[in-house]
Amino acid sequence: MQTSAKRHQVGLFVTCLVDMFRPSIGFATIKLLESAGCDVNVPSTQTCCGQPAFNSGDKATSIDIAKQTIEAFDGFEYVVGPSGSCISMLHHYPELFAESDPWHARATALKGRAYEITSFLTDVLDFDDILASYEGVATYHDSCSGLRELGVKQQPRTLLAKVANLSLNEMEESETCCGFGGTFCVKYPDISNRMVENKSANIDASGANTLLGGDLGCLLNMAGKLKRQGHAIEVRHIVEVLTGMTDEPAIGDANYNLGKTV
Repeated sequence: MQTSAKRHQVGLFVTCLVDMFRPSIGFATIKLLESAGCDVNVPSTQTCCGQPAFNSGDKATSIDIAKQTIEAFDGFEYVVGPSGSCISMLHHYPELFAESDPWHARATALKGRAYEITSFLTDVLDFDDILASYEGVATYHDSCSGLRELGVKQQPRTLLAKVANLSLNEMEESETCCGFGGTFCVKYPDISNRMVENKSANIDASGANTLLGGDLGCLLNMAGKLKRQGHAIEVRHIVEVLTGMTDEPAIGDANYNLGKTV
């Protein structure tokens, strides 16, 4: 349960993929934060977190993006996003600036208040008042950045345990990369494809009819492979299940309506 009646001022970091491919994840994140006692704002000046440029060694572009993000979220008590990958990039911002640069202090301050959504709910707010229900058996994929850089592991499972009628069957190697890795799947398509084939086999073997995760990039990758292999396994972001917002077609379903913005 939430331990304080204070309404926290939260800036939602939407992420590019959510904005372009699955706005319902953004709306579900807002609903979760508001139910946990937060006032949520979505700064219109936010853009990409800069991870593609950062991972490609383009420091100049990374710095420009970092400065814009820092300014976009200046003044918010917390910055929360439905992606361990993007939030972990925000945690890398201090590395872009010399310690004597005033931007280093601002980047460090942003890092200290930037959280992935399930971590924020459980670790910061001690919130688990989940009222949703979901009929089905799910398995959960631990995305690399959230797991290894932010320590997101038990938090989503703690929240899913509160969802009525939902059973969780853990797959083998839930912590193994799905092969997406942003630009990795473009640079090394054969390796990426083999990795997602291994992942889809483990998902199928779990006996689950729903795959859940916390990063849309990973979920799009796995949903595509499962769909091409003919598996009738729904793929959803965890926040959609936690809020009961599962009327929308699953990720990878051609009937999903993209005509929305967060």
